[in-house]
Amino acid sequence: MLATKTIDDFISQLPKDRQQPIKQLRKAVVDNIPEGFDETINNGMLNYNIPLSIYPQGYHCTENTPLPFVSIASQKNFIALYHMGLYADKDLLKWFQDEYPNHSKYKLNMGKSCIRFKKIDVMPFKIIKLLMEKVTVDAFIKTYENVIKP
Repeated sequence: MLATKTIDDFISQLPKDRQQPIKQLRKAVVDNIPEGFDETINNGMLNYNIPLSIYPQGYHCTENTPLPFVSIASQKNFIALYHMGLYADKDLLKWFQDEYPNHSKYKLNMGKSCIRFKKIDVMPFKIIKLLMEKVTVDAFIKTYENVIKP
């Protein structure tokens, strides 16, 4: 796990071949995520959360923890974008799965919330930008409370 304090430190500690793709993926997220999300570094990932100042209840699994929304990670065999909106919102997931082939010639590789990019030199940044624009803080809180939170 990377022990870093700044985004630049985090990126500089990644393998050289991952640094530029992670920078580009981060830019796609940061430039297009609606207002209200905080960027942090935790668990060896870049995280985009709803801060406790906006949603004091926080994440139900870990007390006093901001509500997680999106994370970027450099895994052993791929770069991952974890998007809790895809996990919780069936309509958003369907849109993403239907739209993905219009942005990549490669098959979508994903789990419940994890989009895996094995071909890091051809990540489809345009669809990531579109995805990021689709969910506001208020919309995700509503989805979280109705679908995820016990």
